[in-house]
Amino acid sequence: MRIVTMIASATEIVCALGFEDQLVARSHECDWPPSVKRLPVCTAPRFDVHGSSLEIDQRVKSLLEQATSIYRVDLDVLKQVQPDAIVTQAQCEVCAVSEKDVEAALAEMLAPSPPAPLPRRGEGRMAPSPPAPLPRRGEGGKTPKIVSLSPNNLAEVWQTIRNVADALGVSSRGETLVQQLQARVDAIAATSKSIKRPTVACLEWIEPLMAAGNWVPELVAHAGGHNLFGSVGKHSPWMTWEQLLTADPMYIIAMPCGFDLPKTREEMASLKMRPEWRNLRAVRDGRVFVTDGNQYFNRPGPRLVESLEILAEIFHPQVFPFGHEVTGWERYD
Repeated sequence: MRIVTMIASATEIVCALGFEDQLVARSHECDWPPSVKRLPVCTAPRFDVHGSSLEIDQRVKSLLEQATSIYRVDLDVLKQVQPDAIVTQAQCEVCAVSEKDVEAALAEMLAPSPPAPLPRRGEGRMAPSPPAPLPRRGEGGKTPKIVSLSPNNLAEVWQTIRNVADALGVSSRGETLVQQLQARVDAIAATSKSIKRPTVACLEWIEPLMAAGNWVPELVAHAGGHNLFGSVGKHSPWMTWEQLLTADPMYIIAMPCGFDLPKTREEMASLKMRPEWRNLRAVRDGRVFVTDGNQYFNRPGPRLVESLEILAEIFHPQVFPFGHEVTGWERYD
């Protein structure tokens, strides 16, 4: 089977199920495991991804206002690799190539070839007809199967793993993987149940402020924290400084979508410059942390368990010494 993944979490799921050797192309964001970087890239953003969180937010909103897709699919790459299955997502048009983008690209790729021109009369005889075009996939061939993922909470993330496994014909392998991941979650949750829970604000965007929703509130609870903003199974909500100051959390965890540790630390400067910042209890107590949201919290796949470990380690380091500091999180001061 020839598989193309259009979102980083899908690549991680496919590889965790043992199909890395059947991947033939990936999205521009797929980088784990590192060996997938050898694959051709079949997507690209339509906006400049460099700059501050505010600048990126403005560019994305401008494209959305124009009803323009935020990402493009490279048809030439798809034609070259001729996939049997494409794994994409339908949850968020801002985060990655969407199911609609893939369907539009396939419609263009699989469109019938234009009819050959009628033969013209030559000098007393018929001119030779042009050679018939080679058949393209979709004209008597097989249309690629689209597997679309749209998880909103942990249970649905595990179900997407099962769905991908079903599509690849290894249902039992998917169930085994889910059971292994859930067992790790359950072990942490059981240990944290009796520990005092600090109040926590998780930031999925810096400027403007956005709280983390979907599966993140579940991760906070399992790790032994009390989540203040964002609801399980619902999209991440915008938040105001007034809300943050009123709640005055014991911990602030930054996990901006698409940002690694160095970029997140850089973006935190815009928060630090605000006069209200120093009045927050988490700031005064030295309990502000930056994480690699791009590699962990923003990817609804197998490494959400590592994301849970990061939170548990931040909240209760004596109980959960998983060793993710430096690679997955850092204290911000």
